[in-house]
Amino acid sequence: MRSSMSRKGDCWDNAPTESLWGRLKVARIHGHKFATQRAAMDEVMDWLTFYNHRRLHSTLGYVSPMRFEQNWRTAQSKHAA
Repeated sequence: MRSSMSRKGDCWDNAPTESLWGRLKVARIHGHKFATQRAAMDEVMDWLTFYNHRRLHSTLGYVSPMRFEQNWRTAQSKHAA
């Protein structure tokens, strides 16, 4: 796995990415030995699915990030109509 980097010299670009990777490591990776690379990849994908689709976020009104985005898109389409 290789993370991408943001604009050079802009620490504010990197903060959300570092937070995401840190949460992943603490929640699912740290101290865990995986039998195969595929098992590690499956664990990461499972966690990312949880993080985006099921995790409730207080700043978003206790809905998941995906639900928040769906609600936003619905509201935008109503405004455009």
